[in-house]
Amino acid sequence: MEDKSNERWKAAVVNLSEMNSNLDSLQKTLLKKAVFLDPDTFSKASLCSDQARTIKALEQRVESLERELDNAITAAARARSEKRQAEAAQRAAELHALEVTRELENTSKVFELHMDELRAKQGEISKRDADIKLLEAIIQTLGGRT
Repeated sequence: MEDKSNERWKAAVVNLSEMNSNLDSLQKTLLKKAVFLDPDTFSKASLCSDQARTIKALEQRVESLERELDNAITAAARARSEKRQAEAAQRAAELHALEVTRELENTSKVFELHMDELRAKQGEISKRDADIKLLEAIIQTLGGRT
């Protein structure tokens, strides 16, 4: 158990010394490459940085709006195409309805002609039937005398 504790302490000490070395290296790099700015220069740099972030956000918004516009244009074109198809289908349906109406009117005219013909035939039959009855009556009258 003590061996494990000692190993952990040794590992912790090694980690601490590596961290110390890294911190020293970082401090040297900062001292060599760090730029110290006066307050005016810092505020201008901050303003430029803020403007750059704002510009980036606005560019992204413009790209997003361009995509939305492209989608809207595509949807409008699709809607126009669907409207043209619907109008063509409506015209075809109207033409079909017109054809059916004409055919129905023609059928009605033919039916009327046939009805007129049947009425005329019925009139002829009624006239002939009356003639037959008259002839039968004459025959019976003549037949009764003999």
